[in-house]
This record gives sequence, C-alpha cells and structure tokens, in this order.
Amino acid sequence: MSKISNVITMLNLLSNGKKYSINELSEILEVTPRMIRIYKNELEKAGIYIDSIMGPYGGYVLNQSIRTPKRKFIKEDYELIDKCINLTDNKEEVEKLNLLKDKIRGIYIGSKAEKRELNLNDEDLNKYNIFARAIKEKRKVKILYYSYGKGEFERVVNPKDMFLFNNDWYCTAFCELRCDMRHFDFKRIRKIELLEEKF
Repeated sequence: MSKISNVITMLNLLSNGKKYSINELSEILEVTPRMIRIYKNELEKAGIYIDSIMGPYGGYVLNQSIRTPKRKFIKEDYELIDKCINLTDNKEEVEKLNLLKDKIRGIYIGSKAEKRELNLNDEDLNKYNIFARAIKEKRKVKILYYSYGKGEFERVVNPKDMFLFNNDWYCTAFCELRCDMRHFDFKRIRKIELLEEKF
C-alpha cells in the first residue's frame, strides 16, 4: 500500500479507541516499526496527536475524534477468497490466500455483521460493548467472574484489548485482585458493570 493509504488505515484502526503496539501496527500494515513512528510524526505535523503509552503493555492510542475515509471489507470479499482457495491445488498459493483471508477477516471482524455471524448473543454483545467503551474511555470495569474449581469472584479490571480465539471472545485486562494482566473469557463473566473510575 502507499504511504497515504497506510496512514489512513492506521488512523482507522486507532479510531476505535483501542491501544495498538508499534509491532502490532507494523505487522498489520506490513511495514517496519520505524515507518509506524514516521507515520505518527507526520500525523502530528498535521495536528492529529496520537498518545504514546510507555512500558511493556504500551502502544499508541488516539484520544480525539477524527473523520477518515471508511474502507471496509464486506462479507462477499471474505467469501471470494474461500472460492479462490478451492480453485487452486498449489500449496504455496493456498497458504498465501489463507493469510489474506485472515487479514480480511481481522478487519471485517469488528463490524456488526460479523458479530451477528459469530452468534454473539445479547448478553455477550453487551459485554463486548461495555469493554469497548471502557477501553476507549479508560474506565474500570467490575465483573463477577467464575474460576474453575474456585467459584465466583468479584474483580475490578482495567481492560486493554479484546480478541477472538476459537470463536470465543476474551478481554485482556489488568486484574486488580491478582495485580497482573489476565485474559477473561466472556462465557465465564456472570455480571459486568462499567465504573466511573478511570485507570
């Protein structure tokens, strides 16, 4: 992609309020971490300021609303890759097409259509929305979480990110009870509450 296209993509990613590490951005955009820093500097020259969070869980966060051109994949794009994979017997091509399919899915996955296709019920969609807001606004979340063999515990967490693994949603968050970063399975969250307190 061109430099302008990469910068727009980077802005679109950061516009959802999530934190991305430099390495995550460089992997998504397929450029070096040095180029990500250059994009950040260029954006700041244009008056778009991206906050840098330091430390092992650091990265870039955009704390202002920016209107950027929306470039989204649709369901048909994802299905077309599947058809192409079925048309070739070349293992190398299949591998490349599967990588492309994963990239398209990674971008498409944030859309409401994809959430419906993943069969997110109303309860899990509510958890997703609360965590997304907490990440964007840097607010703490109180959850009642079930641990196997230990039962339910109330925890206050500082959400950092969400991810999909084996068709199950998880939230990566700093757990104040354990004083450590943990992954919380949506299925094991019995109750959830967005707190006013910031982290």
